[in-house]
Amino acid sequence: MKLVSEPQHAPRRAGPIQVARAVFWSFLGIRKRASHDKDAVTITPLQAIVAGLIGAVVLVLSLVFLVSQVTS
Repeated sequence: MKLVSEPQHAPRRAGPIQVARAVFWSFLGIRKRASHDKDAVTITPLQAIVAGLIGAVVLVLSLVFLVSQVTS
């Protein structure tokens, strides 16, 4: 008996806006379970690493700017 399996479609890769949104909410620590599950399938590790590094740089530069404005 031959079983016919349906072709499985690969999930779409996440776009830059979706990756940025996921990283932003991850920085805040607020995530919905459904969003997390969806992002885990569509965001590649490389996308998450690059977006995380960019997010960290933006956060640090924003804090440095804020502190320099307050102390001046």
